[in-house]
Amino acid sequence: MVAGAALKAWLAAALLAQAACAFAQSFPAKPVRVVVAFSPGGVTDIIARTIGGKLAELWGQPVVIENRPGAGGSIAAVAVSRAPADGYMLLVHSSGYAINAALNPSLPYDPRKDLVDVAPLGSQPMLLVVSPASGIASVRDLIAAARAKPGALAYGSAGIGSGAHLNGEKFRIAAAVDVLHVPYKGGAEAIQDTIAQRLGFTFNTVTLALPHIREGRLRPLGVSSAQRSALLPDVPTIAEAGVPGFEFSFWNGLWAPAGTPPQVVERIARDVARAVAQPDVRERFANLGAEAMDMTPAQFSRFVQNEIEDAARIGRAAGIKLQ
Repeated sequence: MVAGAALKAWLAAALLAQAACAFAQSFPAKPVRVVVAFSPGGVTDIIARTIGGKLAELWGQPVVIENRPGAGGSIAAVAVSRAPADGYMLLVHSSGYAINAALNPSLPYDPRKDLVDVAPLGSQPMLLVVSPASGIASVRDLIAAARAKPGALAYGSAGIGSGAHLNGEKFRIAAAVDVLHVPYKGGAEAIQDTIAQRLGFTFNTVTLALPHIREGRLRPLGVSSAQRSALLPDVPTIAEAGVPGFEFSFWNGLWAPAGTPPQVVERIARDVARAVAQPDVRERFANLGAEAMDMTPAQFSRFVQNEIEDAARIGRAAGIKLQ
């Protein structure tokens, strides 16, 4: 009896595995929806559309991009987490996914249980920028100005818990300065107030800051990544410019509902890797100041977990609390 039951269980498992494998091989058999957690036109949206177009070519099926911004990406994440776990509805989010998981105890979904990590897409440094009229010409100048008047210098971000906020707090702690954080609804507003000198500085993506730099309305002091940006080769890294060891990157990734068959997750991840490896995609990314990322689902899952832990450490040190 026991042996018979074990055999039946083994056969059932084998049949399920065979069915999952067949499903993965035929995937996708209909259009795939990709939900982007932010508004159209931003770097996350551009990257999602770039990859989506390539996946449509590889799959021979439409890849429909839907923008569902709001609540720090939670609206999109909830929608995908509640979708059927079949790979036909996916989420594109940013490093804010890890920040939310680390700092927000009231998320309407569980980032580690309701969604599965599929693949990274791209990363880009953030730029530390000031107004040229400020007279601040270097990271060391900025640190000196902040130390001369503790608490008087303000910086802006795209909101509490945003990548720019975490970057700013990491900088504040590493540089040992006392500066005031001013949250905005988006990075563009923080840039405008930096230009107008209502803010002392801000961190922002290369995509948003570069046009203002080229017009002479912003001065870049440093890039947050470990290497210089190819778009701004003369701008030092923040580590080079006076804060040794400093590093922070903004990244984007792809998720699926929890329970999506592993074979489907692997198939999507492999095809994303094929897409980001194409020369025209890498050129598109380079024009955004971004670099393609390539990891297996397991590697990406470890990366996301490390990012959550890093965000939690920064949040504790800075006293950041999301409501």
